[in-house]
Amino acid sequence: MAHPNRRDLGLLVLRVGTGAVLAAHGTQKLFGWFGGGGIEGTTHGMEAMGFHPPREAAIAAGLGEAGGGALLALGLATPAAGAAAAGAMAGAVSVHAPAGFFAQAGGYEYPAFLGFTAAAIGITGAGRYSLDHATGHVLDRPWVVAAAFLGSAVAAAAVVGRRAQDRAAKAAATEAEPDSGTEGTQEPDAD
Repeated sequence: MAHPNRRDLGLLVLRVGTGAVLAAHGTQKLFGWFGGGGIEGTTHGMEAMGFHPPREAAIAAGLGEAGGGALLALGLATPAAGAAAAGAMAGAVSVHAPAGFFAQAGGYEYPAFLGFTAAAIGITGAGRYSLDHATGHVLDRPWVVAAAFLGSAVAAAAVVGRRAQDRAAKAAATEAEPDSGTEGTQEPDAD
């Protein structure tokens, strides 16, 4: 019998801990568990944060966190799980970025840490104590790593970019509105 490998044990602990945190966070969004808002509450939150369409954003964030987290904890399809969780955390980072880095001021420290950790696990692999290992790594091939992280990066960039554009357009429209008490109206842009 082989002696336990410290690296594989460390990956197991890291995977299960990170995956459990992400899964719990995602189930708040999807099902309202652990005091979360469920899909409806998350949809309203996504709309307030500038993600459009908000319901689809809520579902994607919840699935990225809950699904990615559960798969990370199990060590199954680890590259896709890490990429999905990292992509979801990229969206969270974009929300918290205006408050700076540190979480105590509302910054992006926590989602960035979770995203980097999930990405590192996805790139490194789940280790020996995982379902990926038990299944002969059929869902943990080099091409899966490349495809998962490329797809997640493109999707996250599109979502975060659209949110930034929408927020900039809304800010410009707000600045263009005449002050209350002044006469005249301004025609909206005909896009």
